[in-house]
Amino acid sequence: MSFHIQVNDQPFAAEPRPGQCLRTYLRERGWFGVKKGCDAGDCGACTVHVDGEPVHSCLYPAVRARGRSVTTVEGLAGKDGELHPVQQKFLDAQGFQCGFCTAGFLMTTAALEQEKGCAHDDGKLDDLPRAFKGNICRCTGYRAIEDAVRGVKHTERPCAGQAVGKSLGAPAGPQVVTGTARYTFDVEVPGLLHMKLLRSPHPHARILAIDTSAALRVPGVHAVLTHEDAPATLYSSARHEHPTADPDDTRVLDDTVRYIGQRVAAVVATSEQAAEEGCRRIEVTYQELPFVTDPEEAMRTGAPVIHAGKGPEARIARVENNVAGEVHGEIGCVDDGFAEAAVVHEETFRTQRVQHASLETHGCVAYFEPKDDSADGAGERLTVRSSTQTPFLTRRALCALYGLPEDEVRVVAGRVGGGFGGKQEMLTEDIVVLAALKLRRPVKLEYTRAEQFYGATTRHPFTIRIKLGARADGTLTAIQMRVVSNTGAYGNHGPAVMFHSVGESFAVYRAPHKKVDAYSVYTNGVPAGAFRGYGLGQVTFAVESAMDELARRLDMDPLAFREKNIIGPGDHMASPIGEEEDLHVASYGLAQCLSIVRQAIADDRSADDVPEGWLTGQGTAMAMIATGPPGGHYADATVSLLADGTYDIAVGTAEFGNGTTTVHKQITAGALDTTVDRIAIRQSDTDVVRHDTGAFGSAGTVVAGKAVLLAAEALAGRLKTFAARYTGVARHLCTLGAEAFDCAGRTVTLKELHEAARAQGAQHETTAEGHWGGSPRSVAFNAQWFRIAVDPDTGEMKILRSVHAADAGKVMNPLQCRGQIEGGVAQALGATLFETVRLDERGEVTTAAFRRYRLPQYADVPRTEVHFMETTDAIGPLGAKSMSESPFNPVAPAFANALHDATGIRFTEMPVTRDRVWLAMDRRAGRRAGPVA
Repeated sequence: MSFHIQVNDQPFAAEPRPGQCLRTYLRERGWFGVKKGCDAGDCGACTVHVDGEPVHSCLYPAVRARGRSVTTVEGLAGKDGELHPVQQKFLDAQGFQCGFCTAGFLMTTAALEQEKGCAHDDGKLDDLPRAFKGNICRCTGYRAIEDAVRGVKHTERPCAGQAVGKSLGAPAGPQVVTGTARYTFDVEVPGLLHMKLLRSPHPHARILAIDTSAALRVPGVHAVLTHEDAPATLYSSARHEHPTADPDDTRVLDDTVRYIGQRVAAVVATSEQAAEEGCRRIEVTYQELPFVTDPEEAMRTGAPVIHAGKGPEARIARVENNVAGEVHGEIGCVDDGFAEAAVVHEETFRTQRVQHASLETHGCVAYFEPKDDSADGAGERLTVRSSTQTPFLTRRALCALYGLPEDEVRVVAGRVGGGFGGKQEMLTEDIVVLAALKLRRPVKLEYTRAEQFYGATTRHPFTIRIKLGARADGTLTAIQMRVVSNTGAYGNHGPAVMFHSVGESFAVYRAPHKKVDAYSVYTNGVPAGAFRGYGLGQVTFAVESAMDELARRLDMDPLAFREKNIIGPGDHMASPIGEEEDLHVASYGLAQCLSIVRQAIADDRSADDVPEGWLTGQGTAMAMIATGPPGGHYADATVSLLADGTYDIAVGTAEFGNGTTTVHKQITAGALDTTVDRIAIRQSDTDVVRHDTGAFGSAGTVVAGKAVLLAAEALAGRLKTFAARYTGVARHLCTLGAEAFDCAGRTVTLKELHEAARAQGAQHETTAEGHWGGSPRSVAFNAQWFRIAVDPDTGEMKILRSVHAADAGKVMNPLQCRGQIEGGVAQALGATLFETVRLDERGEVTTAAFRRYRLPQYADVPRTEVHFMETTDAIGPLGAKSMSESPFNPVAPAFANALHDATGIRFTEMPVTRDRVWLAMDRRAGRRAGPVA
């Protein structure tokens, strides 16, 4: 019986491959709205309808769809292009950020809407925690999704020139809700080869021999690459404007492996199945070496040296002690400060590894295109399409690694399905380009979800020993910390994260004596990397927990204690790591943030209906963060008037739900007194835009946005000058409008003005450029408050109320900024309550799937009340500050402080899981032996 299937009312008859799932069958036929997120039916991004019933197509065998009708997100809209009501609701509420999960939520919601009122309606639409138990969103915090389902509209359509400060929807919103937004692999590349990686089974070993002969005999295998094929050049997978910020300790393929999961060889074949079979047939002879997984042990004399033999050119602080980087500093004398104190508190805090869990995994595809400028049409240049936050820095690294001219390499990022710092790395592009250059064929590598856990990076686990001293009146006298960060087998971001972690966390408090000793340490485990907050979240957990404890020991209100000791608007920011001369308090909203918290405490009634016997508590924490990385973060932008009278922005920063595309259009619309629908934008393509350091460090608004503002303002000035010259009217009498100039009563359309400029050979008058170097920098402030309830009999915890105060300066887009905060709080709650990448005694990851790792789902995340402070920054564009990383940082200590308030137990290790809470309470009650907390 022949195979036939209807997909969005189109017939298909191609037989699926044996064992093929419906997801890959649909994607191979161009239905790219069906996403790959987890490989295991955990995330729901692949949801489609089969005869009207929602299914996870990654688990659904394609052969079972024989004779059935399948609907993907592309098929929801009417034939005339009119959006399905659910698509329209998600668009109106902006129920998405990166959008990678959106098709799954749309398809689930549409199915529930269809069954509403039917005989088999079981009420799921009125019980969204149950309805969405099979769908995961990593970006939004779920509030926007709930509002979309409920039909709440948030988007605005402002008048010309009035876009800044309004809640505009994302320009790509229509494409996101219809499944036509193009992510990294949503393209068809003829002749594509597939790569799979053989990974190390040992935590530390030397490769003595690799036999690839059996692998090369597998039908479809084109090449097997080993360390013998790779350049000997050392580099870092971390991407920074200045490459010397990170140790050069990595090879594309190395003859020494340093953690379980490190790549050993790459197989390139006509299919993923053939490549996987090739990996299974490679025979590797290893010499196992001693390994170490604990950073304290790794620093001791006699410990296995993980990067033995690397010299000073690798920029490793102390190779022999496995110290990738370290910093030591003191202001005043902490011994004197503690001697002055009436109360001294000292405690050790620990944070765990956390996975970024962006739903689009790491990956890229490299292929060759004809050179456009070749006189005879001969020659090719390399294009790399990648899920990256740093297209320009990745191109630079690839060219340096393989000796290629930059004008012969193009790196482009489509829409990126989540980043959170994890894609500020070069984890796939290096090995894929090696294969593409060798074979002169297109090559693709797409990580599986399991590979994301053991082959990508994690948040750095920290151990922080903190000691605080204060006088009886609550005045801080000394702050001292010893910080050990576990960077894993490689130092990508290790020293920089360590350095950043002890900057603003110290500087936000005034104390005459401060001291720090911090270390970034190699171990034989999965490498850590950049993660939202860049080390501040880990140290803030320790600082804010310890400050709370010190206040209680002084018999002071913790909020009043903070208010007494925080820096003020004119204060110098003092950190023992040294002064950052370009960092300023260019606007100050911290006092407002704490005032919001105080008001929340005063009017709170959330504990009134708590079940009898449950314990309740409330807790606060705060944080400060620089509005951009140190040492320079560059952005170039070009804004042009087009022939049809509309505008074009060309800017390098990538879009992955961070909202910068929307903000850049709002900024331009304001400067040119027009509407956003008259502005197009080109971005994240090294061929069509100028340099941009990357979409990290919360730089999308304050750096790239500043460059866009400068370019747009310059263009407005040029156009006004040219309009005056063209009409013969005094410049001050020419007024720019949405579509035309009014020059003393004469209307000159922008289209006419462009034509005049072209006729006069003055096209340069219709374009302008802007550049911003990321310095000087300001600081942003955040405060988080929780009221929680705890069941002492089970350890169950419920968040009764969540309040977040954010000092974002001039809020460019309240809807998007609120979404960033809600998403940051939700992600931080995951890290606080249950997320942890677990390693066994050999350093092997044991939580390499969502169902074993435990991400926050709809039922886990409360609605957070978000409050914006009324400040205007003196440095940021139009008074704006960054607000994508900072909401994460105060969440864990605020929750821990609330938990202490409820239970009387100070929890010093993340995550504070339900079983850990129950055990601690059980021990305190004397029912179980062992230490408390």
